[in-house]
Amino acid sequence: YDLMSTVTTSTQAPDEFDRNVPRICGVCGDKATGFHFNAMTCEGCKGFFRRSMKRKATFTCPFNGNCTITKDNRRHCQISVLKDLIQRRKEEEAQKEAQKPRLTEEQRKIINTLVEAHHKTYDDSYSDFYRFRPPVREGPVTRSASRAASLHSLSDASSDSFSHSPESGDSKMNLSSLLMMYQDQGASSPESPDENGSRLSMLPHLADLVSYSIQKVIGFAKMIPGFRELTAEDQIALLKSSVIEVIMLRSNQSFNLEDMSWSCGGPEFKYCVNDVTKAGHTLELLEPLVKFQVGLKKLNLHEEEHVLLMAICLLSPDRPGVQDHARVEALQDQLSELLQAYIRVHHSGGHLLYAKMIQKLADLRSLNEEHSKQYRSLSFQPEHSTQLTPLVLEVFGGQVT
Repeated sequence: YDLMSTVTTSTQAPDEFDRNVPRICGVCGDKATGFHFNAMTCEGCKGFFRRSMKRKATFTCPFNGNCTITKDNRRHCQISVLKDLIQRRKEEEAQKEAQKPRLTEEQRKIINTLVEAHHKTYDDSYSDFYRFRPPVREGPVTRSASRAASLHSLSDASSDSFSHSPESGDSKMNLSSLLMMYQDQGASSPESPDENGSRLSMLPHLADLVSYSIQKVIGFAKMIPGFRELTAEDQIALLKSSVIEVIMLRSNQSFNLEDMSWSCGGPEFKYCVNDVTKAGHTLELLEPLVKFQVGLKKLNLHEEEHVLLMAICLLSPDRPGVQDHARVEALQDQLSELLQAYIRVHHSGGHLLYAKMIQKLADLRSLNEEHSKQYRSLSFQPEHSTQLTPLVLEVFGGQVT
């Protein structure tokens, strides 16, 4: 009888049992001393079980398997004692399994919807990046770029972008029209030649990338349960305030801890901090951004947790311009409870994970604020603002006035 393949050596008792109820050995009926090997047993059966495991003993039943074990005859048929112990252990484990927290059918449906929404709006082949104005990394090295080189290689939130479909040539597409009818097409950036001598040589490419990413976040938002039922004004307010944060969250999928870069396909789409300084951003944004990405990556989130965090981030009732706070808060609370339930079910010992994830949302607010400051500075320079796409100007424009 192969006992070792069936039984663990754990002797710890379950966390909860009623100490006032008389404890009886589930094998022989004698007074039990606690849970041993995940079964309520007496000291005699426990000791016999342990000795049998160490010896890897084999036994046969002298009564052809038709014996009843009691505390008086338990020494007469050792194989029946072992079988009884194993059966009791299986029953205890089955009971514990039945008591484990589980997601409801509705909760699983919401998670599946969010995962599907992410898949539809995130193309991890990054094939559409070839449709952007090409990245240009030559040019004078700025002070920020020089400092960035010492940080290893890094990347900006906007250098992530996960997409599902190519962008169209409709440069008049704006946030309102995208919300009214999201299509798997985006507004491509305006045709304008890149100035190779410009110190912001990466701005055209990253402007296209950010515009593309905005469209994909809009597509994701439209598939969040309950989002479409909000007023158009609240949808726009939520998106304009949170889109850069969601882009930063999504970019973690392409973030590489080894060299602190965002790898989006081929080598020409591998972004480092130096690249983003050539698009007008400084290390006041990029240093905390990379720290954020490292911390988020090390949480080793499941895809389900990642998409839930994105949806929770987007549905924040305290965003500027939101009118129906109660309705948005109800949607966010539902997702927050779902995230906690998912963690309880799928992360034993992960009681701190939810708190760490919520802290990431607080970090994103600070990054959002710094991004707004740097965008404001960039947009006030006509030679650079003309490189931005209409959608970028509209979405981030509210932060400029």
